[in-house]
Amino acid sequence: MDLKTKALTKSIWVFHVSAGSCNNCDIEILDCFTPRFDVERFGIQLIGSVRHADALLITGAMNRKAVPRMKEIYRQAPKPCIVVACGICALSQHMFRDSYNVREPLDKILPVDVYIPGCPPKPEAIISGIIKALDKLKENNNHGHKKQD
Repeated sequence: MDLKTKALTKSIWVFHVSAGSCNNCDIEILDCFTPRFDVERFGIQLIGSVRHADALLITGAMNRKAVPRMKEIYRQAPKPCIVVACGICALSQHMFRDSYNVREPLDKILPVDVYIPGCPPKPEAIISGIIKALDKLKENNNHGHKKQD
């Protein structure tokens, strides 16, 4: 495992992007940082700049204005960057599916690593999703650097 991936699995910095959500997912994400759930003990921290992010936590349905901005945010994030689709709107557009302003689900726009369903998803599900993303990153890195016998 290379040094960056090893550091990433110990302390993950998350940049939260709301692409026009109803704010229920956003409230549950913030609930993860309260003393009840305290995700900071796992090394998970919200940060204010995508240029320092290890993961993008995206909520909301992708509308016309959000799509180009989402692509730009992803382009600015250092790689490897984990993309987490949080909430049913980011997964399948839910009640906004037939809206004139909504484009495509997030996984048609960006490569999504982890899906967290729910309307809104519970903090336990959000924490579990981020941990699964870290496990996926470890697994991909271990398979990529196997020694030849």
